[in-house]
Amino acid sequence: MTAHQIVRSARQPARTSVLRSALIGLLAALVAAAPLASAQPQAPARCGPFTQDALPQPAARENVHARERFERIKAALKSQPYKVLFLGDSLTERFDQEVWQAHMAPRGVMNAGINGDRTEHLLWRLTHGNLDGPPPRAIVLLIGTNDLGHGRPPDLAAEGVRAILVKLRQRLPDARILLLGLWPRADLPRIQERHEIDAVNRLIALCDDGAVTYADIGALLLEPDGRLLPQISPDRLHFSAQGYARLAPRLDALIDQLLGADNRPPVPR
Repeated sequence: MTAHQIVRSARQPARTSVLRSALIGLLAALVAAAPLASAQPQAPARCGPFTQDALPQPAARENVHARERFERIKAALKSQPYKVLFLGDSLTERFDQEVWQAHMAPRGVMNAGINGDRTEHLLWRLTHGNLDGPPPRAIVLLIGTNDLGHGRPPDLAAEGVRAILVKLRQRLPDARILLLGLWPRADLPRIQERHEIDAVNRLIALCDDGAVTYADIGALLLEPDGRLLPQISPDRLHFSAQGYARLAPRLDALIDQLLGADNRPPVPR
């Protein structure tokens, strides 16, 4: 064997070893990256965006009641499991207690509404403890009327709702979501004259995609001629026990549909 052949035969194993090491390194990198890729959210919302304007950043409330209520919700979610989490603002928090106990409580629904919340406040809550604890099987979401009351246009209010849906789909991928259209109000002429409630509802209705079910039940609060009567809404924004009693049977059916027939509460005898 010549000297050239000896050198060549000595280099061959070394070259093979280098190639093998490179392939092993490449495979290791691909395996390490795979969990990161699969952890990315998969199409969390099929609707929107509804505007190119920037949303307000998620923000905590400074109001004392809102802070205390936030902490109570966080503690309650950690103390026991709930089948359904009802997220919202004062329209949820002020749900008439008798109607709630007769309709929502038997279905394992947790009242997670906070008076005065706008979409950015609820979005902050979802990332700071109000989704902690055992995951619920379903979410009911009613939010956005305070965005309109704060002077925001309907497309920006709807985009705030969409941002919450995206967060919920990321955090609770297995939960069914019932997205409620905004309920009627008559306290601000601007909102009525510009049909802003209808404008928001038309946009967020586009988010109904199977995992999210949209339902507009606000017409149950109105008379046949479209009026919102004082006995239903004394301040033309919030609702009386009579108002919630009109809504409850429809909410019952929608929540039962989300949870399945086997989860309906027993009929009292």
